[in-house]
Amino acid sequence: MPRPVPGLLVAAERHLRIGSPAAMADAVTRSHLDDGRCVGWYGPPAPGWRVAIDAERADAPVPPALARRFGAADFWARWTRAECCCKLADVPVAVWWRRHGLGTPADGSAIWRTLRVADLVVTVGFAPTSPAPRSCTF
Repeated sequence: MPRPVPGLLVAAERHLRIGSPAAMADAVTRSHLDDGRCVGWYGPPAPGWRVAIDAERADAPVPPALARRFGAADFWARWTRAECCCKLADVPVAVWWRRHGLGTPADGSAIWRTLRVADLVVTVGFAPTSPAPRSCTF
């Protein structure tokens, strides 16, 4: 299957907008932040691919229980990648944690990019729409 999305990932900053949830209502997909803002993806369609995003404030404190479990180093980047994979695989985060922690499988079909946008850490991920096993092996 051709992989048309690497170009979208390279230019991800151009396709992300930050605003109120109402202002992002028409986004392809969204991520809601704890401070009331919302990040929306406004990239063009990528036939044959699903897209997901997750965003967190870069300076947000890491919850102590999660820091003990997963470590605090590069936490929000790892968290947003895992959240994107969960969304793309339609798997609850608790299931993901048991299988992968905050890691992402290297042998999978999903591709992603984690970047800084303003004061945020944002991961944009794509996975093929073709049926895949729900085992999170992408």
